[in-house]
Amino acid sequence: FFNPQGFLTAMRQEVTRGHKGWALDQVVLNNEMTKYTKDDITSPPPEGVFVHGLFLDGAGWDRRNSRLVEPPPKVLFTPLPVIRIFAENTAPVTDGKVYECPIYKKPRRTDLTYIASVNLRHGAVSEEKWVMRGVALLCDIK
Repeated sequence: FFNPQGFLTAMRQEVTRGHKGWALDQVVLNNEMTKYTKDDITSPPPEGVFVHGLFLDGAGWDRRNSRLVEPPPKVLFTPLPVIRIFAENTAPVTDGKVYECPIYKKPRRTDLTYIASVNLRHGAVSEEKWVMRGVALLCDIK
C-alpha cells in the first residue's frame, strides 16, 4: 500500500462503473479471508483486489479455521494470509461472530494512519475481547 485510501477508492470506483445502477456513495467495502500466501496467487480476482503483507497486532490467526485466536507467547505481530477486498452495493450482513478490525499504516494508531476496516471471524469468543485488546491490522510493523 503506497496510497491505501486512494487505492481502495479507485477499486470501489472501478466496481461501481462495472455495475449498472450502482451509486458510488452507496458502495461499501467488504472482504474475504483466503488461505493463500502471496506466492499462491497467479491471477487477479474476478472483482476487487488481493491484499497481502498485513500484520495482526494483539491477536493470532488460525489459518485452518480462518479466525482470530490467542497469539502465541512472545509473538507481537502475526502475518495474515492474502485478503480479498471487494465492493458491494449493500452493507455486508454478519452473523455476529465478526470483529470489525481497523487497518493502520503504522503501529502508531491515529486518524492520520487509519485506512479502513475489515471483518475478521472470531469464533465463540465475544467481539468485546478483541476490542478491549486493541486488535488491529498494520501495513508496517517498524
